[in-house]
Amino acid sequence: MKVRLADYNENWVRLFQDEAEFLQTIFGDEIVRFEHFGSTSVPGLKAKPVIDMMCMVNDIEKVDLFNDRMNTLGYDVAGEWGLPGRRLFRKGGENRTHHIHFYKFDNPQIERHLIFRDYLRCHPEEVARYSHFKEELAQRFENTSEYSPAKKTFVKDMEQLALTWFKENQLKN
Repeated sequence: MKVRLADYNENWVRLFQDEAEFLQTIFGDEIVRFEHFGSTSVPGLKAKPVIDMMCMVNDIEKVDLFNDRMNTLGYDVAGEWGLPGRRLFRKGGENRTHHIHFYKFDNPQIERHLIFRDYLRCHPEEVARYSHFKEELAQRFENTSEYSPAKKTFVKDMEQLALTWFKENQLKN
């Protein structure tokens, strides 16, 4: 897929909420809660215009029972997609609009994603630095197959800053 990088759009919050409401009608009581994460959840951050959402569920295995229905509704069923304990659905084909990550409510991946999101929301200077880095990568790489791996080290380093920030804040409280 081509790299599509966009300025932050306030409509992304509404797109997340609309999708969460729709998914609630499909999965019902299996869903514990939803979270908007990733770049589209951080005001001011440049992002690929694809809404990343987490659906925390009681039983991750039961999500598989919905694969045929989700496929019929236009979602690409990607399974774990490299992360044990996750189920990934992608919506929108080549012009993807949503990535929906299902996790059991106690999966440690949830906290990592939310701490990173919250760190960025509290540190506008890091949002600017990350946006600038993404712009540089988008100029160098045309496809997400090159762009995404090129971001990995930068993101891992920033995640470590986020985890340190989170631990320091917990000690203060």
